[in-house]
Amino acid sequence: MENQAILLLIVLVPILGAFALPLISCLSVRLRNLCALSFVLISFILTIALVPVVYSGQTITAHILYNATFYADGLAVFMALVSASISAVIVFYSLGYISHYENQNEYYLMVVLFFGAMMGLVFSSNLIFLYLFWEITAITSWRLIGFFREKQHVLRADKAFLVTMFGSVLMLLGFVSIYQQTGSFDLGALKNSHLSNLVVILILTGILSKSATLPLHTWLPDAGVAPSPVTALLHAALLVKIGVYVFARLFIATGFVTEDFWHTAVPVIAGASALVAAGAAMTATDLKRIIAYSTVSQIGFIFMGLAIGNAIGVAGAMLYILMHGMAKGGLFLCAGIVEQNTKTKDITRLGGLIKTMPITAVSFLLCSFSVMGIPPFGGFFSKYMVMTSATQSGKVWIAFIFLAGAIMTIVYLLRVFNLVFMGQAKTQPVKEGSSTMLISVALLAALSLAGGIFIYYPSQFLQLTILQLPGIIK
Repeated sequence: MENQAILLLIVLVPILGAFALPLISCLSVRLRNLCALSFVLISFILTIALVPVVYSGQTITAHILYNATFYADGLAVFMALVSASISAVIVFYSLGYISHYENQNEYYLMVVLFFGAMMGLVFSSNLIFLYLFWEITAITSWRLIGFFREKQHVLRADKAFLVTMFGSVLMLLGFVSIYQQTGSFDLGALKNSHLSNLVVILILTGILSKSATLPLHTWLPDAGVAPSPVTALLHAALLVKIGVYVFARLFIATGFVTEDFWHTAVPVIAGASALVAAGAAMTATDLKRIIAYSTVSQIGFIFMGLAIGNAIGVAGAMLYILMHGMAKGGLFLCAGIVEQNTKTKDITRLGGLIKTMPITAVSFLLCSFSVMGIPPFGGFFSKYMVMTSATQSGKVWIAFIFLAGAIMTIVYLLRVFNLVFMGQAKTQPVKEGSSTMLISVALLAALSLAGGIFIYYPSQFLQLTILQLPGIIK
């Protein structure tokens, strides 16, 4: 009963707490901000409490309604830890970044509700509840992308909402088709169910739209108009990771059986997405847009590992979610400091910032090393594992496609660092961000390095978890 209560609180604390934040602000704005951070930290700490349970091979089920439960296994707890830890850093960063903007009540409500919906989705064991939380993230991200309320920003928020909603409606049709075939929405009862190609296409469309994968990727670079902590939240911690997590939950953890064709088709789609997005990042000049294209590209690596489906591929993909989340979150938060202090995102108008922003510059470089896959940073090991999975499965040509994408990643991130932080200054003298902002980017940079140095611990946890999943290709 104690573990079941913990599981419920992980989801309910941020969801219910989010709606209390506007009321708390009537008492004190500072108290509201601290409560917003506390609600995320409480979920994080409670999730840590479940680690020994799932590490020992047990699972936890908490009933919420008839035939609807929250379910915690190693995969769900790992994803919850990644999301909660990075979200906590982003909310802490927000204390400095968002302090002089309007609509702060709505900002904190939507951010914490977004996080709570992610926790609900991660632990849902029912397709309808999974879809419900999926849509809550769409509504909250729509409001957050259009936070500044300028006409162009609202149009881009609308675009993100419509593209992801299009995919989610098709995914819902896929879920309904599964129910018509099996008579159940419960994932426990659906283990090893066979899916027709049509149902796979419907579900994949929803997943690819949410994860901004080619050809449904264009909304994500446009979402760079949002506040930087929001873009970090969307790209690093939560939104685009929802799709890859649901892919892992349905096709790996639940073990939906599909035609062998999909084990090649999905990596091909992911490879095309990785190359096209990397090419766009090499030519773009908007700092946040470049980092956004990088996210689209890196998500392709995660999909490759999951779609190939062998143990090293799935473990590498899940590690990639962690390492990419920390590093890409750091890049967006660094971009926020640069944009807020220089009043521009155009990298051709920047330069020499390492002299006046040394902490931001070093943090950006360290996070870039992890995204590039430079050893001993965490990104190296996860990228190596997913590419190894392709060669072990006999798909060497797919591994070469992603190798090209990895080389392009190095090129465009070094280009950004050189234009923004090196050379002669092209702007008026600027200073570093606030203390909360600098602590946040430095922490994520340090974690990107520590993730590689201490790679044994998360990899060992995933190894024990993944080998028990029915969808793993032996």
